[in-house]
Amino acid sequence: MNHCSSRPARAVAVAVASVLAGCCLTACSGGGDSAPPAALRVNQVGYVTGEKKFAYVMGDADATGDLGYEVLDEAGHTARRGDLGPSSGGWNDTYDAVRTIDLSSLDRPGTYRLRLVGTDAGRPVRFRVAPAPELLDPLRADSVRFFRTQRDGRDVLADATGREPSHLADERARVHDVPGKDAESAPRPVADAGPVDVSGGWFDAGDFLKFTHTASYVVAQMLTTVRDSPPVPGLRDEALHGLRWLDRMWDPSTGTLYAQVGLGSGGAGTHGDHDVWRLPEEDDRLDVGPGDADYLVKYRPVFRAGDPGEPVSPNLAGRVSAAFALAAQTEADRDPEQARGWLAKAAAVYGRADTHPRGDLVTTVPGDYYQEASWRDDMEWAAVELSRAAGELGDARRDRWRGEALSWARAALREETGGTLGVADVGALAHAGVLSSADPDDDLADALKAELRRQVETGRERAAGDPFGSGVAPGEFDAAPRTFGLIATAELYARATSDHRYDGFAARQLAWVLGANAWGTGFVVGAGDLYPHCPHHQVANLAMSRTGRGDVLRGAVVNGPNAARLLGDRDTLGGARPCSYAPDGAPWSEFDGHGAAYADDVRAWQTVEPADDFTSTALYALSLTVGSG
Repeated sequence: MNHCSSRPARAVAVAVASVLAGCCLTACSGGGDSAPPAALRVNQVGYVTGEKKFAYVMGDADATGDLGYEVLDEAGHTARRGDLGPSSGGWNDTYDAVRTIDLSSLDRPGTYRLRLVGTDAGRPVRFRVAPAPELLDPLRADSVRFFRTQRDGRDVLADATGREPSHLADERARVHDVPGKDAESAPRPVADAGPVDVSGGWFDAGDFLKFTHTASYVVAQMLTTVRDSPPVPGLRDEALHGLRWLDRMWDPSTGTLYAQVGLGSGGAGTHGDHDVWRLPEEDDRLDVGPGDADYLVKYRPVFRAGDPGEPVSPNLAGRVSAAFALAAQTEADRDPEQARGWLAKAAAVYGRADTHPRGDLVTTVPGDYYQEASWRDDMEWAAVELSRAAGELGDARRDRWRGEALSWARAALREETGGTLGVADVGALAHAGVLSSADPDDDLADALKAELRRQVETGRERAAGDPFGSGVAPGEFDAAPRTFGLIATAELYARATSDHRYDGFAARQLAWVLGANAWGTGFVVGAGDLYPHCPHHQVANLAMSRTGRGDVLRGAVVNGPNAARLLGDRDTLGGARPCSYAPDGAPWSEFDGHGAAYADDVRAWQTVEPADDFTSTALYALSLTVGSG
């Protein structure tokens, strides 16, 4: 997925980098002026007991060839020592060897220090070994905290970095025509469409737009986590906050699904959300009238997914229906009457799906903010969750929807090539649902299991050629959330088959996304010793800490590395506070390689912009990992 790739890069002046707090991740190799420093890379959150555990040493092939390692426990006693593994390949011209340290036999819980042996200088790095809940439950709680910060409307939480109610004009928003692809003028309001209440919900990413496409994916994924995983404090309530907004985006009286609130980029004489850097409550204070440049910043347009009563793009219909059906399941025991109401809404949206779509699927305005090619997986997901909800509520339509789930599963296998679990492809979630609850025949069950295996195997094959064992290409968009998607799919496959061949692969992916990568940073804010300090996020930049300490955007998952060609000149944008960080003052570019680059700079939206779908995918993957124990 190319997340919001068409938005203009936002930029600010570069700030002086602060010194990394905690353990240093670089150790001097002692090989003379011609040898680069050896860099140690570990999972900074910690390694799960009973799982594979790998650390990495980046350096010069000759200088690191004779190095060993030593692991010290909390008392300073040697817990493990050994030689570095052979080079798994070079990373860039400076670091032409990456060597592996296998720590899998170290399974006693505790905090350890890893240091190189054979060097004349260098500092150890710290890592933990602990059960999955001890390591990952704080990260799951931080995910909920992130969504609390993302809230819009009246129901914001003052304890979430001092947030104030925002975008109250969304309570009476005007429906606008979707502008053409080449339109440069402001979108025009629809004359016969009355105002609609689309207030509340979450900001989609570092900006303040709100999308049905992503919010429905997030809500459904959250409610799946509530149903299938160990509890996360506050998660159910946060999912219901998003669900209430989704409910406002569906008008059953006219059969209208609204797709988006807010204009991304404006045209001549018109500002959109991406043209202004500010706190969201500042939009409410604007004194503007029609024709003013900021008019659509305060009075945000609403765009429909289609004309009233007309069929709805099946990707949107499927995932919104799945979210409503999951709400019915969640409420079945608590409030059966309300649950039946959610089921009725799920069935209505599902019934509006255009199952013979022509042209592009509807996602966002413009569509290249979020691109999607598959839709049968969304319909499969909806049908299986409708069947589950009907079963819990004693609804006679259960068998019909079960049959449709099986039909959509066959169609998805036949017509679509699944990618990595994420907002653009929900096949893994849908297939796992069919396997666990729709009682497919043996042939279909085998095919669904094979497809889950294929998705994970694609990542494993890629990891075999990567020096750090990464299952995603770090030079492509959204490496971090796609890695979490692989972790989740590996766990879904194991649950469906009792085949745990990919457990080690999943553990290696978790280590990569939490610091065992070329840059030595995790891609979840607040997790471990080194993580993004300067996310491309307006609230974080203007109202929160820029030092990596104190009030940071905990739980936010950022893109991670991206194509080096995308991180060239970074333009400035008025209103943003300068923020750029590099550990020990060393430039991140020193660790760029394989066509990939990373920068912890508020201007680098390509690498450090958080997004709701990134974070919900991570939450789901972490919850599956915790639940597997």
